[in-house]
Amino acid sequence: MGRGATARIGTPSHTGEVVDMLIPSKRWKHFAAMALIGDGVMAVIRPERDADAWEMGPRAWRQLMRRLQRNPTLTRAVGAAQVLGGIWWALYQEKDD
Repeated sequence: MGRGATARIGTPSHTGEVVDMLIPSKRWKHFAAMALIGDGVMAVIRPERDADAWEMGPRAWRQLMRRLQRNPTLTRAVGAAQVLGGIWWALYQEKDD
């Protein structure tokens, strides 16, 4: 133990908890599925606004987002596919874990 450190009986080490939070891919898979579903729902509800929120990055990407802003039906279809893909991923990754 370092200088000035005191041991406290019954206090868990937080180092293990931090490592557990950073490492498991299970949490990242869950987060990714959740993000896909959430963004997909936003695209279905407000397609122009959703495409506008993602209009940054390389030129080709910005052009794609502008096209999606002008085509709300296409944006909604992409959003619905995201929702279905996120749900499928959430169900599939639980079987793997």
